Amino acid sequence: MTTDLIDPTLDQAIAYLTTPSAQPPAPEAVVEALLTAEKTAKQTKVRHSYSQLLGTWRLGFITGTKRSRQRAGVVLGAGRFLPKWVKIQLSYSPSEASQAQGTVVNSVQLGSLQLVVTGPVQFFAKTNILAFDFTRMNVSLFGLNLYNGYIRGGQEREASFYDKPLKDKAFFTYFLVENRAIAARGRGGGLALWTALSGRV
Repeated sequence: MTTDLIDPTLDQAIAYLTTPSAQPPAPEAVVEALLTAEKTAKQTKVRHSYSQLLGTWRLGFITGTKRSRQRAGVVLGAGRFLPKWVKIQLSYSPSEASQAQGTVVNSVQLGSLQLVVTGPVQFFAKTNILAFDFTRMNVSLFGLNLYNGYIRGGQEREASFYDKPLKDKAFFTYFLVENRAIAARGRGGGLALWTALSGRV
C-alpha cells in the first residue's frame, strides 16, 4: 500500500531534492529517519508491488557502509546528499510475461558523458525485494555513441536471470514506496533515497 504519511525529516529531504529553494535537513537526521521507516515497514509487514515502482526516479541521498571489526554485521557510514550536478536516474518498466518482472535502466550523466546500464528485474512481494542484473551498457559522449552492447557475459546472464536463486543476484529491499519517493537497503547494507521525477503518475 502506498502512503503519503511520511516522517517530517524525510519530507524535508524530498522537498530539498525536488524544490530549488528548499533547505536540506542534516544528513544524520535523514539516516535516522530512513532507519525508522525501515523498522516500521518490518513491524507492520507492509507489502509493495512492482507496479508501484514503475516510472523514473532520481537518486538523491545515499549512505556508505563499513564492516564492524567485531564482525557484528554491517555498520552504516555517514549519509550524504548527491550534488545537484550529478544526475543518476533509475527507471523501471513492466514486462508482458509477469507483473513481477520487468526491466531496469540506470543512467548516470556527468556533463556531456552519459553511462546507461540496463537489465532484467524480478520483484518478490512477500519480502519487498527487487532482484536485478545489469547486462547491457551504452556509453555516449556529446551525444556520440562510444559503446552499446552486452557486458560481462550479459547475454548469458540475461537468459538465465529468472532461473537463478536470489542469493546469486544483486537486490534492493524497498521499505518506503510512496508517490514522491522510494527508499531501499542494498544487498551490501547501504541505504538510498530516490525522488520521483516530474510527470510521474
